Amino acid sequence: MLLIPVIIGVSILTFVITRAAGDPAFSYLKNPQRATPDEIQAIRDKYHLEEPIYVQYVYWFKGVLNGDLGYSQTANMYVTQAIKEKFPATFELAILATFFAVIIGIYSGTQSAVRANSAVDQSTRVVSLVAVSIPVFWLGLMLLMIFYYRLGIAPAPTGRYTTPLFRAEDIHTYTNFLLVDTLLNGRLDFFWDVLKHLILPAITLAFATTAIIVRMMRSSMLEVLGSEYVKTARSKGLPEKVVINKHARRNALIPTTTVIGLSFGGLLGGAVLTETIFNWPGLGQWSAVAALNLDTAGIMGFTLLTAVIYVLANLFVDLIYAYLDPRVRLG
Repeated sequence: MLLIPVIIGVSILTFVITRAAGDPAFSYLKNPQRATPDEIQAIRDKYHLEEPIYVQYVYWFKGVLNGDLGYSQTANMYVTQAIKEKFPATFELAILATFFAVIIGIYSGTQSAVRANSAVDQSTRVVSLVAVSIPVFWLGLMLLMIFYYRLGIAPAPTGRYTTPLFRAEDIHTYTNFLLVDTLLNGRLDFFWDVLKHLILPAITLAFATTAIIVRMMRSSMLEVLGSEYVKTARSKGLPEKVVINKHARRNALIPTTTVIGLSFGGLLGGAVLTETIFNWPGLGQWSAVAALNLDTAGIMGFTLLTAVIYVLANLFVDLIYAYLDPRVRLG
């Protein structure tokens, strides 16, 4: 229930920023430069832009609930349609990046804590520190230079697939998620092509997040391994794998889950630099172009969507808490 006032608060902030950014009427025009005074006045009347500010907010919020977020000049389509088309690309990228980060981060953090102060631990800590410190744009450019320009084993940064791959064949679109649609069409060759285009941007996006998960998992595991119930489990003669996997790691995942959830929200909100470097047609690239071209409707639509994603990510984290810690359900 707390999500409702949070979303309303976010919508108020977004509305205020929209009004502070300039004349809101231009956010609903397809061609503001060529709009006639009558067209501008029609927009003002439709959205009650000459009414008091609280009245404007009510009508603006009703429009948002109905999917009316204005017209994006950079995308040449309505904001709702732009989000619908570009969200799947970012979602696929965020899912794969999160998969890499979670698998590598949890495993490395666990091993680093179990072998504290060993060579493995020291190496993991150094690598994670370097990973957090490396700028995303530099890493993306280096990966492109090495694997595409030098070795030639990565595809060109042409987006989600090799042009004109999907123009040559009749691929039926079911979900607009290319990894899913290619499998539903039974085209494993197309699936592999899409996956190859995803790998480098996903690694770039996951690199810093992986390092953060490693650090959090290591510190949580060290704290849990020193707990009395872990010592009791060991004194009962349980195998070390059972102690680590069943008793220690599950409890150490509770604070780590917060980092994973918020990181996924950030990745899903749009990795601007990564999508720009790899020419990825997602929310991040669109928001960057919208900002450069002062596309108010596009910027505000992206801002509102990102805020909602973060709120939903927090809700998902709370639900995971209930699974990891039964005391949450009992409370």
